[in-house]
Amino acid sequence: MRTAPMCFSVLRVPRFKVHSLVNTWFQGFDAIHPTCKLGYNFRLISSSIGGREKSSGSWSRRPLTTGVEGKGKKPLNSAANVRHDLPDKVIATTSTNLIIEGSNSQQVQCPDVRQLIAENKDLASLATFIVFDLETTGLRRDERIIEIALQDIHGGDNSTFHTLINPGRAVPNAFIHGITTSMVSRPGVPRMEELIPLLLQFVKSRQKPGGYVVFVAHNARSFDVPFLVNEFRRCGWEIPSNWSFLDTLPLGRQVIKSAGVKTGGKASLQGLREYYGIELKGSAHRAMADVHILSLVLQRLTIDLELPKAGLVQKTFTANELTSSNAKKKKDSS
Repeated sequence: MRTAPMCFSVLRVPRFKVHSLVNTWFQGFDAIHPTCKLGYNFRLISSSIGGREKSSGSWSRRPLTTGVEGKGKKPLNSAANVRHDLPDKVIATTSTNLIIEGSNSQQVQCPDVRQLIAENKDLASLATFIVFDLETTGLRRDERIIEIALQDIHGGDNSTFHTLINPGRAVPNAFIHGITTSMVSRPGVPRMEELIPLLLQFVKSRQKPGGYVVFVAHNARSFDVPFLVNEFRRCGWEIPSNWSFLDTLPLGRQVIKSAGVKTGGKASLQGLREYYGIELKGSAHRAMADVHILSLVLQRLTIDLELPKAGLVQKTFTANELTSSNAKKKKDSS
């Protein structure tokens, strides 16, 4: 069994606790390497991918290239220009059935995986945890996503997905993330409606048979998930029902408060990075750099809060729950 990354030694917890709490499900995390370096050289799923666009009622192949170039940026190396062709049909997983392994495997209808895990914590092993981050044209809900990055925390081949996205409008806030209108308007940068089938295929490729997916983001409830839901619906898609979401912001606040530190901005992603002594690689507020940071922060949070995999799943929410909650708040305020 591989040991947890050495950076866990910064926490004042017994060695056996690190192994018992983390290695049971962060095993293989040391295989993950950041795909962003100083110089802002990014990759899409560790390479370029072959996409499709709809034309005259049928799907036709079209290469998607999302190498980032601009001030202080280098072009992608030739090794990144590898095609990954999709199968003829890309189907989003819309069921939440779980396969319980045993001598006689059976399929269990799962209206709420959290309820099942409360009764049987072994079902948490069927979860695939994917850390993700978005950059957008602004903070209003009608703004557009211009960059997305995902990373399966268990690592392995093709465990990351990253690309710029053409929002079809100007980018007025480049001073925050460094993404300019010219960068997202380059030929080959996909629009959201082109990207969603590729995103679904990536997630499906990481999902365990009969399992479900937990997407992890910092401030997921107020920012990342609402944007993702809005963009899916704008493009005529629904979030698959076996996707759930975990917001690490409340977890960060809990850790900071228990440490006797005044919250302030300490519970922000960059605040937690500094709190845990995690080195900044790349540029803050770029999606892949923030995903790498959050992947490491998540490990420390699970240790400090003594949260096993099942405990994290219990803290998740669904897209439907978020939508219903927001609708109720809007109704109450009117």
